[in-house]
Amino acid sequence: MTEIAWSRYPLIAESDLGRRWLQIQGDLGLAQNTVEAYGRGLEEYFRFVRDLEIAPTKAGREIIATYVRSLRARPGATRGKVISVDSKSTLSNATLQQRLTVVRLFYDFLVEEQLCPKNPVGRGRYTPGKAFGSAHQRGLIQRYHTLPWIPNEQDWKAVLAVVQTKLTRVRLMFALGYDAALRREELCSIQVSDIDPAHRTVRIRAEATKNRLERIVPYSIHTNCLYQQYLQERRHLGIGRGLLFLSSSRRNRGKPLSFWMWSKTVKQLAGESAVGRFTTHTLRHLRLTDLARAGWDIHEIATFAGHRSIQTTLGYIHLSGRELADKLERTLTEVDIARLQILAGDSR
Repeated sequence: MTEIAWSRYPLIAESDLGRRWLQIQGDLGLAQNTVEAYGRGLEEYFRFVRDLEIAPTKAGREIIATYVRSLRARPGATRGKVISVDSKSTLSNATLQQRLTVVRLFYDFLVEEQLCPKNPVGRGRYTPGKAFGSAHQRGLIQRYHTLPWIPNEQDWKAVLAVVQTKLTRVRLMFALGYDAALRREELCSIQVSDIDPAHRTVRIRAEATKNRLERIVPYSIHTNCLYQQYLQERRHLGIGRGLLFLSSSRRNRGKPLSFWMWSKTVKQLAGESAVGRFTTHTLRHLRLTDLARAGWDIHEIATFAGHRSIQTTLGYIHLSGRELADKLERTLTEVDIARLQILAGDSR
């Protein structure tokens, strides 16, 4: 069961239907960040229909279309350097999809409770595919699949230079997050008993993962040295064998470090290094890409990342055009020479 901070969602808390729906999501055992994302999305929609003075149960297709239009016009977060003064930052396609998914799921609940005749969001419309037997549903917002951003060598060195000046705990979390390609929730949920320093492995518990898939992954000998150093410092914060990472601040000294605080820490690192696009998830993207660069098989990378589908893994791996060009040159040199000889009339 996930505890819900109702003070963050005042409109949902005031609505019997909204409160019941979000509480169901928490009772079903969904991940905390998922429930919080649902809460933020539904709170935003409730604010929208309140401004229009329309009850959620009375909203039709036209209201949903107006909501989508408002989302498209809403400013989003600006990361990294601003390209031009006139450049506009809007919500990403992934954020738009997430916001609409929350509303669709809420209306599914209303339909099941017989409070709405049908879901105004719908499931998209049938679109014939080009391949034999293929078809898909096109939603209200077209889904775009963009390449993930990963830092180049210069950006990576700039971030590392800042990390080296930080506390041992920060350096260990950064190193372990990269070594094991961990999500922020997985990193902050590691317990002391999950670490096996003899074999340099860390156990990622199923309840801390996004897809409830437990795995054991290795980490480097350098990270193991940081781990030993941190244990010495941790004894002054807490002697229990609970969560590994504890806060050292005056306000929360000895309490478990939340993934929100880790996100805040990484955001500060990004600011100090002038690499604004760097986030907690960048470490995971970069690590999986580095494994692909090292020649790992896609199934091995999927196992390492804890993915059920290799399609998910493919979305994480980002090989640059230069790297693909270099690989093409190495693998096709002999073939190209042979074909060019034929074109030049050389029969040798």
